[in-house]
Amino acid sequence: MTKNALLKAAALLLAGGFLSQTPVWGETRLGPQGAESGPNRRQDWLVPTQDQITPSRAVLFRPPGKGPFRIAVIAHASTQNRLARAQMPQPDYPALTSALVAKGFAVLVPQRLGHGKTGGPYLEDQEGCDNAEYAMSARTTAEEIAIALAFIRAQSFARKDASVIVGHSAGGWGALVLTDRSPKDISSIVVFAPGRGGRKDDRANSICAPDRLIAAAKEFGEDARVPVTWLVAENDSYFPPEFSKQMADAFIEAGDDKVDVQVLPPFGKEGHWLAEAGEEAMLAALVGNAAGLTMQTSPVQGASVKKKP
Repeated sequence: MTKNALLKAAALLLAGGFLSQTPVWGETRLGPQGAESGPNRRQDWLVPTQDQITPSRAVLFRPPGKGPFRIAVIAHASTQNRLARAQMPQPDYPALTSALVAKGFAVLVPQRLGHGKTGGPYLEDQEGCDNAEYAMSARTTAEEIAIALAFIRAQSFARKDASVIVGHSAGGWGALVLTDRSPKDISSIVVFAPGRGGRKDDRANSICAPDRLIAAAKEFGEDARVPVTWLVAENDSYFPPEFSKQMADAFIEAGDDKVDVQVLPPFGKEGHWLAEAGEEAMLAALVGNAAGLTMQTSPVQGASVKKKP
């Protein structure tokens, strides 16, 4: 069994433990935390994490009806700055969630440990810059995504297969670890500018230990089976297209040919925030195609696609 397979098994056992045993949550009740509101049935939820005393604060969006719905989990960006993490608002990716709900998905956006009102320990710390532990950090992020996915798929409105993971920046970096799952379990993964350590010392196009990022991307690609759509805007100053392609190439060459790399037109003043602030029509085309949903037209112009021959 490979190292990635062992890690996957451990994550599944941990997720299973949350579903089959009574966690040490004190008086905290997991699940919905109030009524639905708005056109996409927005509802606050608490979902389990690796830390059995700190649940994740999440928001859930659903189409009309009882389902069962395919599940999409959105994994948010992060920062190494402790104060900025503590002040992070609840992520909800409004245009992206609306695009996914319109395609029939129930969408969960959990706020991971060490961020905002979720609080608790920051387990995905990359541990510095020059010798950053990018692979370890990604696996921790992936573990939290997997636990949240397992919990929400246990709900009566959820389908148990064909889920989609959408990851942004550090969330996308963690999502790449989950490409070793069965495609029947996770049908596709969409990542917006995945990586960690971007904008070193707040300088554009400066990355902490870039060789270590590329090496970790290669490691993740070795056992990859889930199709990946890898998106980066032309004016992303955290992980610019040229470097993003190097990471994607390393991932592809390690063994996975199901990777669609697209360089998108510039977005606003900083392309890294496309996933958070992009227009619904563009995001609907991007995630709809990645999820295998038929799209009549695409508003995305000037995108280049790179696949392993």
